[in-house]
Amino acid sequence: MSELTKTLIATEPRKAELVAVETAAVGVDEVKVKVEFSAPKHGTEVVDFRGTTPFMEEEFSEEWRTFVPRKDPSNKGIVFGEFKLGNMVVGEIIETGGQVTDFSIGDRVCTYGPISEYVVVKGVDNHRLLKMPEHGKWQNAVCYDPAQFALGAVRDANIKPGDCVAISGLGAIGQIAVQLVKQLGASLVVGIDPIEHRREVAREGGADVCFDPTTCDTGYEVKKLTDKQGVDAWIETSGISTALQDALKGIGYAGTIAYIAFAKPFPEGLNFGREAHFNNASLVFSRAASEPNRDYPRWDRKRIERTCWQLLMNGHLDCTKIIDPVVDFKDSPEAYMEYVDQSPNLSIKLGVKHG
Repeated sequence: MSELTKTLIATEPRKAELVAVETAAVGVDEVKVKVEFSAPKHGTEVVDFRGTTPFMEEEFSEEWRTFVPRKDPSNKGIVFGEFKLGNMVVGEIIETGGQVTDFSIGDRVCTYGPISEYVVVKGVDNHRLLKMPEHGKWQNAVCYDPAQFALGAVRDANIKPGDCVAISGLGAIGQIAVQLVKQLGASLVVGIDPIEHRREVAREGGADVCFDPTTCDTGYEVKKLTDKQGVDAWIETSGISTALQDALKGIGYAGTIAYIAFAKPFPEGLNFGREAHFNNASLVFSRAASEPNRDYPRWDRKRIERTCWQLLMNGHLDCTKIIDPVVDFKDSPEAYMEYVDQSPNLSIKLGVKHG
């Protein structure tokens, strides 16, 4: 028997509402989770929410490795009124199907899912349904997805102990990257973001120096910090053209820029005829979800996911201050529109508390 569950839905571009959605009965290989905490994505999901994603009119062809027109133009990539908002949930299993043996009622778990009262997910052969350890922090758990992309970028940038590293864009991915590279033994970690609160959190997470790119020439400041040499690696998460220009200026000769942002089309002004032409940098487009990984077969996405979960649950990473602000579930529509879409400068990563 199906039942109704309140779920955060994009009812039209840039409008979020809690909608009573019909939830199917739990299948034999599924579990039902009563959600306690949840969080959305702040990058690719907001592009979908605004209706500006290339997936609206096109689809990505794995065969051709390029976007191609949809075979059925009426079949849009995002259907407003049905598009569920949210990315990660933490909660308690309250029902299990007959074939589920690895999970029990009462288990506290983390998994992918929308901002909703309840979610139903596969409970058999689902490596993304994860049991929460006794002292695991929910804030760390809902950062499971961004942590994967931060780790992927750190690996793609080939960062080694002693390296100097800059990270532009101090949202959740950038903040986690700061912690990772500092603990790798980077000799200098530079955080770059126009928002003071994000810079403060980055300093607490290990950034040695932070800059506001709107008040200084960041590439030049990075060169000054490194005795004109530039950083060995630059991780760019913001997707802003000026940030890439700064990276091209502040990178050391033959250094690596790991470009992780799902960028919007760049306006006129990005100029590869300046420092890019002379610094001989490697520009690597980094996406942990793209298979095969550059270090395949030793590393694939499952290994990245497994490693991130270990780092998050054993306390190697601390995301408690990255989840900011935290709002009640009933207030999630207004909070999503404000903190994720309209005024992202007011948040790092939105958290939602249920019940």
